[in-house]
Amino acid sequence: MNTRRKMKKKTKILLGVSISCLLVVGLCLLFPKFLPIEEIPEKEETFTPEIETPKLKILDPNSNSRSIAVIINNHNQARKYHAGLQEAYLVYEMIVEGGITRMMALYKDATTEKIGSIRSARHYFLDYALENDAIITHWGYSEYAKEDIKKLDINNINGLVDGNYFWKDKSLKVATEHTGFSSIALINQAIDKFGYRKTTQEKPLLNYSIDSLNISEIEGAIPANQVLIKYSGSANTSYEYDTENKNYKRSVNNTPHMDYEKNIQYTAKNIITYQVKNTTISGDVKGRQELNNVGTGEGYFISEGYAIPIIWNKSTRTGKTNYKLKNGTKLIVNDGNTYIQIQPMGQTLTIS
Repeated sequence: MNTRRKMKKKTKILLGVSISCLLVVGLCLLFPKFLPIEEIPEKEETFTPEIETPKLKILDPNSNSRSIAVIINNHNQARKYHAGLQEAYLVYEMIVEGGITRMMALYKDATTEKIGSIRSARHYFLDYALENDAIITHWGYSEYAKEDIKKLDINNINGLVDGNYFWKDKSLKVATEHTGFSSIALINQAIDKFGYRKTTQEKPLLNYSIDSLNISEIEGAIPANQVLIKYSGSANTSYEYDTENKNYKRSVNNTPHMDYEKNIQYTAKNIITYQVKNTTISGDVKGRQELNNVGTGEGYFISEGYAIPIIWNKSTRTGKTNYKLKNGTKLIVNDGNTYIQIQPMGQTLTIS
């Protein structure tokens, strides 16, 4: 009898201890702070490195700053003193009177301290300022450009009348018309003074790829290590591919095209070249030109050692020039500066 009582008593004690343990464990799970400090598991701290999203280097596609276009003198006397063209994200080259060419360099969010030399505008250059929604900077203009600036209400800064925003570099041993320069800072001062709109809703003219494009596999692709673009009997532009830097060294009339201030040869990441018909304006004693640049035609996009055929289309003077592959796909260019070479119809283009 005593043995049974002892067993019952022992069983009750064990049952009570078990219930107490379960209660303690349950409370600790619900309320971890009741656990002994040394038993609380420490949370591991993990470090996640920030991965920087790749960005375009040539321009910020999200920037709403308006572009600034500057007419560049390309006369033989002026060329060797060129300054600031490498900082332009886009440069057009076109024929003018006398068989020479003139350029228009475009800058966006730049700080270039010396640009030039700057020369007078021709009316068809305005078409390309308009397609980039750019404020055009020039030193004089033809009578046709003067009329169109007024008619098309183009924001412009003219060295002939707004001389405070330009200077003559009198150290250069050339005719005075080849010595006019300006800077982005001075041009911005003029923009502020005249109250010109400083922002744009327009997207960049070209579509850029951050990653290097392999255009060698596109239909019609050909090697492009040497490019010769003839404008007239006295003017030709050429490019030589630099395999190490993956860009094109630029020359004019078989002479390296240099920046006088920095003593570097100008280079282009991308080249777009196509031909349009040009004619001498009837009755113009100086032989100024007309360009039939509204329409469509074929050309080439050249980058990283290859050239591919493209189609261009410009429906109006104020409209953008659209560039597409022959299959209708929009042209995408590499991240870098671009020269658009608008060549006279029938002149020699050699790509090898």
